[in-house]
Amino acid sequence: MKVLLLLLFLGVASANGNQTSTTASPDQHEPDNIITNGYPAYEGKAPYIVSLLIRTDGSNRLAIGGGTIIAHTWVLTAAHCLTTDYVDIHYGSNWRGRGQYSHRVRNNNFIRHHLWPNTNGNDIGLIRTPHVDFTSKVNKVNLPSFNQRNELFENWWAVACGWGGQANGQLAEWLQCVDLQIMSNNECSRAYGNLPGGILCVRTPGGKSTCGGDSGGPLVTHDNPTLVGITSFGSAVGCTVGHPAGFTRVTAHLDWIRQNSGVAYY
Repeated sequence: MKVLLLLLFLGVASANGNQTSTTASPDQHEPDNIITNGYPAYEGKAPYIVSLLIRTDGSNRLAIGGGTIIAHTWVLTAAHCLTTDYVDIHYGSNWRGRGQYSHRVRNNNFIRHHLWPNTNGNDIGLIRTPHVDFTSKVNKVNLPSFNQRNELFENWWAVACGWGGQANGQLAEWLQCVDLQIMSNNECSRAYGNLPGGILCVRTPGGKSTCGGDSGGPLVTHDNPTLVGITSFGSAVGCTVGHPAGFTRVTAHLDWIRQNSGVAYY
């Protein structure tokens, strides 16, 4: 498995660099492809997604990732996106890092799951943000309700979106999305070994997948749009080879989200 952040230098990146460590430090990530063989999103398709520019004090390097608006003052993302000093959050535009507006949030407003990174399935984090007004292009997405906490969503169709290098090796300036079908953990374990309930996987036929730079972004069901996954990891041998794409399962963390943000659905 490998985490799916993309490291940039001074905002100018190559999507063809050598692979480096797969630890969660924002200064150690694989320049790689992102949403592969997906499609450009139309304006307003995913008003809940935000672009994260993940920065370190005193460094000219940054990593890119994504997050999901779940309330006026909360963004949900992957824990491995929050090991740095601050993030610039860009809202309301399909252009990467060029939102309608942005907020700079420092790490005293980051909350990472206390069991990450020592226990698989807990790659989840929250960012406490300034208040954001909702519009047609900036809006939250619903979490699963507590009545759905045992729903596995197997064979449901969902959409994942993100920014970064594409299958052609070029960075995507415009938001890309891909429609993928959720699979069982038993099926996914054939690629990655035994998986805890906190992980959710999707099938990636035809090279359609999430990939490097997509970390922290949303997986949202087609029917009754609901956030069911947070982009977390992919295959170490490449994103277009058909191995499952891995997400943190949101239903496994509803109590944690409620305890730390107050956001919950009943």
